[in-house]
Amino acid sequence: MTTTAVPDLRATTRAVYLAFIFLGVAMASFAARIPQIRDELDLTPSRLGLVLLAAAIGSITSLPLAGHIVGRFGSRHTVAVMAVVLGLSLSAVAVGYRFGVVPVVTGLYVYGFATGAWDVAMNVQGAAVEQRLGRAIMPRFHAGYSIGTVAGALLGAGAVAAGISVTWHMVIMIVASAAIVTVAVQKFGPDQAAQDDSPAGERPSALTFWREPRTLLIGVFVLAFAFTEGAGIDWISVAMIDDYGTSAGTGTLAFAVFLAAMTIGRWYGPGLLDRYGRVMVLRALAVIGLAGLLLFAFGSHPVVAFAGALLWGIGASLGFPVGMSAAADDPAKAAPRVGVVASIGYIAFLGGPPLIGFLGDHMTVSRGLLAVAALLVVSITLSSALKPLPPAPLER
Repeated sequence: MTTTAVPDLRATTRAVYLAFIFLGVAMASFAARIPQIRDELDLTPSRLGLVLLAAAIGSITSLPLAGHIVGRFGSRHTVAVMAVVLGLSLSAVAVGYRFGVVPVVTGLYVYGFATGAWDVAMNVQGAAVEQRLGRAIMPRFHAGYSIGTVAGALLGAGAVAAGISVTWHMVIMIVASAAIVTVAVQKFGPDQAAQDDSPAGERPSALTFWREPRTLLIGVFVLAFAFTEGAGIDWISVAMIDDYGTSAGTGTLAFAVFLAAMTIGRWYGPGLLDRYGRVMVLRALAVIGLAGLLLFAFGSHPVVAFAGALLWGIGASLGFPVGMSAAADDPAKAAPRVGVVASIGYIAFLGGPPLIGFLGDHMTVSRGLLAVAALLVVSITLSSALKPLPPAPLER
């Protein structure tokens, strides 16, 4: 046992919100300027997909290590360090894109590594807060992330309209985000995993959790929704500009609509989950997301595309956060299971950008997004794996 004081739960909850919010701000500050970076580097859709793949590879590299990193250093220190690393890496992208592809790819790889470890650490802390509160709050933490992405996207749209350079816009936003998070996480409480009193020799190895059928099915489910979310983040603004012939500002606004819809779904989702249960709500959202994707892919007018982006965002809203909550149903095993599920889910960010880019070269980016629809259909069949675990029997 340690004698370290536990921060006030309200202060801890606010700190977790800030960690989610400003990761979203940082991500959207970059994503909002993808079209301008693409134009400066003169990239085709497939080459852009390969460049964006660097971030996914960085995340996939860090995720298998994230459980060990969080276990050794704690979620507080992990998020603080990764916030600094992320700030440096995206600042390098903001400057380096003027000199060629190599600085961008290098910066995005480091950014992806930092994002993956930050993501697992803040979800572990979020699960600990959820368990201390005794009620569902994880979707609202992820709504905080979406609020951050909406704010970042709207500021990005304003920066584009005002003619502010990619470099100045990204550096200011990302450095500010990293500084705020580094201070905020000092209010994090103890990680739930630290309360596991089993002797070290009796704890299962990390590979044990990779052999659990329920954990793997949750991971594949999260992969489908991560692909749905990531495709919208990476490609909506590009598709609006290339396929619908809109301006860069309009494309960024469509991206903001998608993110706002996700935010609304995550904020009001806990009430629906409490009333109807995980499985029914997630199946309904998969159908809504599928409808939005079809509207976006086959629409003949930008207004239809905006409607599609709205439904797409609502449909994608709860899959990832509820998957994290399902992985953390057993508090003693939350950290390793969250790591496994996140690792599988992030495969979507590894394969998604190049797949959509390849399809965009051979048809259009909008039609290439139909690959997402196929995964949403798969997610409907897997949703039953997210049923809450029965309470563990009391030890005597």
